[in-house]
Amino acid sequence: MAIKNVTDQDFAQETSEGVVLADFWATWCGPCKMVAPVLEEIDGEMGDKITIAKVDVDENKETAGKFGVMSIPTLMVFKDGEQVEQVVGFQPKEALVELLEKHIS
Repeated sequence: MAIKNVTDQDFAQETSEGVVLADFWATWCGPCKMVAPVLEEIDGEMGDKITIAKVDVDENKETAGKFGVMSIPTLMVFKDGEQVEQVVGFQPKEALVELLEKHIS
């Protein structure tokens, strides 16, 4: 699977099935740029089990607001449409993989 850019319009649909890691980010955010290659690696290794959805908070204020995103990057794990995890700030790959593996059946 490829990493998807999602919007206010398709967020609910894109997170409705399976395990989805939603990355709330912005182009001007330094730590967001640091997390991007980590997500690429995770997608390469776990892309058959999970979906990674990137949400630009500047362009998708409705979704960011709905989930109370105050700081970025905020990474949320959704399982079948339900938010099950949330971490804020840069996370090492191992921590994110561990977070995701808890929800992959």
